[in-house]
Amino acid sequence: MLTLILFGALGGVARGLVGYGKYYLKYKDIQFSWRYFAMTVGVSSVVGLMTVWALDGSGLSFGEGIEINPALATIIGYAGGDAIENLYKILFNKPVLGPLAQLR
Repeated sequence: MLTLILFGALGGVARGLVGYGKYYLKYKDIQFSWRYFAMTVGVSSVVGLMTVWALDGSGLSFGEGIEINPALATIIGYAGGDAIENLYKILFNKPVLGPLAQLR
């Protein structure tokens, strides 16, 4: 379990690095900020870690013979926020997550 959680956090770190890289390349006139960089990577890591922990502990079945391994945990960690949002939509049969859905 601990290995899966660590790989989920690693996936989250990768997501944070990619996200920061996209931001940094898009806005070329900005200064590099260690604080923003650390916050982005840290939050992504925690989301990835928590997503893998929640999915592994939930008992959801991914099909016969499919279980969460380190490679899958890394992928789930990378897509952590998206995975949580889509699970919510599936489980509660809602097309949009959050209270802003009524504003559309």
